[in-house]
Amino acid sequence: MAYRIKVNSRGEPIDEAQLLSGMERAVFFVQEHRQPILVGALVVVLVMAAVLGMVLYDRHQADQALHLTLQATRLYVDRPGEKLAKADDNLAKAIGLYRQVIEQYPRTPAAQLALYHLGNALVQGNDLDGAVDAYRKHATNYGANKMLLGLVYQRLAYAYLLKGNREEGAKAFAAVLEVPGALNKDQALFELGKLEEAQSRPEGALARYQDLAKSYPNSPFASEAAVRIKALEVKSLPESGPPGAKAPASPAK
Repeated sequence: MAYRIKVNSRGEPIDEAQLLSGMERAVFFVQEHRQPILVGALVVVLVMAAVLGMVLYDRHQADQALHLTLQATRLYVDRPGEKLAKADDNLAKAIGLYRQVIEQYPRTPAAQLALYHLGNALVQGNDLDGAVDAYRKHATNYGANKMLLGLVYQRLAYAYLLKGNREEGAKAFAAVLEVPGALNKDQALFELGKLEEAQSRPEGALARYQDLAKSYPNSPFASEAAVRIKALEVKSLPESGPPGAKAPASPAK
């Protein structure tokens, strides 16, 4: 059986592009569009270089902020009690470094810790207004860190109490109870109970202590709360004595 070669009956010319391989077509495409491809590649390289530069810059900023924060913390801790002048000088230097981190590197992770420690250092320096401002700023800017937020509210409460403001102190302690995952809710309840006692509100104090004993039985504050509960319950008894006790007989006339 003979085979016949099929030819183009219409006599149409064969497109040379059909005879080229995929690689060859790619080479021709690049040659034809060389300039826009080079421009596009240059743009990609510049964008990658910019991103890398930003990453390296942020890393450098974070390292600098951490270095200053650690330096400040060493000064804050190194305050010898027998050398008051040196202790005061170290505290002042620590406060200055904490402020530097907060002002120059606000977007770094170290800035969050620096602001918290700044509040603590200002309390030690008896700058209670500055401490309150630092704690409130921390709660506003870094409230997403719930575990640290509980400590911030606790420190804020103590700062208010040192200022003699019991009302704001109680609000700050109560804010601890609203923070999910806070690890110091037992202490906040205990302090709220003490504040209720100090303001001659035994019912409110008893409620706080009972909540503490029930919700956190293993807390180191639970035993003290139990003692205070018993004391408050005894005070709440009528003067005639515990229930069921007979009143003393009146003397015969």
